[in-house]
Amino acid sequence: MHLKLLLPSQIFIDKTDVTEIIVETSQGSYGLLAHRLDCVAVLTPGILTFSTVADGELFVAVDEGVLVKTGADVLISVRNALAGSDLSQLHSVVEEDFLVINDQEQQVRTVMAKLENGFLRMFVNFKQQ
Repeated sequence: MHLKLLLPSQIFIDKTDVTEIIVETSQGSYGLLAHRLDCVAVLTPGILTFSTVADGELFVAVDEGVLVKTGADVLISVRNALAGSDLSQLHSVVEEDFLVINDQEQQVRTVMAKLENGFLRMFVNFKQQ
């Protein structure tokens, strides 16, 4: 398979001869082999594992994103990624950095929804007067 891991500003990984890919989704972990049917998956923050003939098993901490498999091409687009060989360090990065960012984003979305709701109420009251 041909794996491309994309960040908003760059191509983070571009590997050919990938034999296996394991990703984490909200429904659990999924493994992809070369002959799997084409698919799309929404990724959650976690550890992406893939194997190549030359390098063996490699690990990347990824933020939420999307995976698209078409034929032998696997395209993964995420907001953030960090490669490493120490799984415990990568797991800590996911828990500390990526999940904290998601909590902050959720708080911002909640505040924005309240502001929008308040604005709409004020607009309706103004229109009724």
